[in-house]
Amino acid sequence: MSVQTQFSLSQADIPKEWYNLLADFPEPLPPPLHPGTKQPVTPDLMTAIFPENLVMQEMSSERWIPIPEEVREIYALWRPTPLLRAVRFEKALQTPAHIYYKYEGVSPAGSHKPNTAVAQAYYNKIAGTKRLATETGAGQWGSSLALACKLFGLECNIYMV
Repeated sequence: MSVQTQFSLSQADIPKEWYNLLADFPEPLPPPLHPGTKQPVTPDLMTAIFPENLVMQEMSSERWIPIPEEVREIYALWRPTPLLRAVRFEKALQTPAHIYYKYEGVSPAGSHKPNTAVAQAYYNKIAGTKRLATETGAGQWGSSLALACKLFGLECNIYMV
């Protein structure tokens, strides 16, 4: 085989910061709208359902957001995930471009969703939240949040829709 198709990083290569796209937008995104009033939602309104530490991160315009060490330690259970080159897809498209994708099937839920669930459970835990509840369709999000809650000692209710 002459073309390398799999690229694996070591656990030392797990990022120490999340990259925030908002920092590079030419202008800020409009704020989310309240579903009832259709008016812009302010941070104080969002703290009715989210802990302040998550709201501040969600609304941050900082380019780099540090990943807490506790979150990185859990990520190390399945990350970094392999980066794969789609050479057959490139050939089918007859493109000179190189196409890469991340294989997230190595995570406990078989998707990228634990990456977010772990961070959300962590920030809720340090904010004093005792229980999280969510809905899930096919089950990947529900199983991801259930795993994350278990790892941080939170109760978790999952509702199937």
